[in-house]
Amino acid sequence: MSDYELVYSDDPNFKKRCPKCSKFPCACPKKEDLKPTEHTLKIRLEKNSRGGKTVSVVFELPANEPYFKEIEKKLKALCGTGGSYKNNMIEIQGDHREKIKVFLEKIGFKIKLAGG
Repeated sequence: MSDYELVYSDDPNFKKRCPKCSKFPCACPKKEDLKPTEHTLKIRLEKNSRGGKTVSVVFELPANEPYFKEIEKKLKALCGTGGSYKNNMIEIQGDHREKIKVFLEKIGFKIKLAGG
């Protein structure tokens, strides 16, 4: 998008545009568009550039931000820790690979544990 904000438009659908993709109708991917059985996710443990703290990272996620933000919230509650969704990866603080694996397999994803 550009650096300015549109103040007026004579387009009757202007106010109905999606705030994220700015299209009418919205072109953003929906939660229902993803079929978990068709995707393989990978889980790895990271320590680099995190001050020695361990982080479980779920990566190679299909492009569907709203769906995976919801998954991230559920994983944080399950593990009882903090975490975030950024750069198309879910990061959960601590070593919770087994809990994450069981949870995602229950939803229907195929899981691979990556790294050592």
